Amino acid sequence: MSIVKRFITESIKKTEIDEFLQKKLDRAGYGGVNISKTPLGTHVVIYAMRPGLVIGRGGETIKELASALEQNFKVSNPQISVSEIEVPEFNAYVVASRVASALQRGVHFRRAGFWALNQVMDAGALGAEIVISGKLSTERARFEKFRAGYFPRCGEPALVAMRKAEAHVQLKPGIIGVRVKIMPPDAYFPDRIKILEAAPEEEKTAVPKEEPPQTKEEPQPEPEAEVQAAEIADEPKEEAKK
Repeated sequence: MSIVKRFITESIKKTEIDEFLQKKLDRAGYGGVNISKTPLGTHVVIYAMRPGLVIGRGGETIKELASALEQNFKVSNPQISVSEIEVPEFNAYVVASRVASALQRGVHFRRAGFWALNQVMDAGALGAEIVISGKLSTERARFEKFRAGYFPRCGEPALVAMRKAEAHVQLKPGIIGVRVKIMPPDAYFPDRIKILEAAPEEEKTAVPKEEPPQTKEEPQPEPEAEVQAAEIADEPKEEAKK
């Protein structure tokens, strides 16, 4: 098998696994899957809002998923781990499924679109776009876009940092498609310039001057002691005159 065919086969298999898990774990708030090969087998990481429903009682559900992946999709020795989604508003799968479930309950498409868009922007995303397409109000199919924030269309941020997802819902007029694109707040932009603030100058600390060493002064005699010493010295002179 050539390298091109191998990549195409792997991509098709990953898409099929993604669709299978999305239908199987709809109630658990499925948010995507990451598949990587290891020397011991295949490591599968499932992102979900409620990991308890993915694991099941006593690990029954996760064992069924492992056996289904191994039999249906020929995944060698799948090792499944579940990761909880910290911020559901930044996950495109979760947002798309919320809009699709709202449409299925009978909510107007504009209300569902603006509601989901406001939730994503209030969570702190840089930008978001929600496209709802299908027979929305008439027999003729059309689409409507809901966009807000900074949303690049091309370049490295659009290819690497942008999170995309699609969802479909069957209504009475026909199938309605929901496409969600989210630009997370931690996205890297090569053209963004960051200006660093100057560090505050350190206060000059006063260096104490070294005092010269003090010499010990001899104690000077008091005035009374000097007078007494003078009187004692004069007494022998007077006696000699006599």
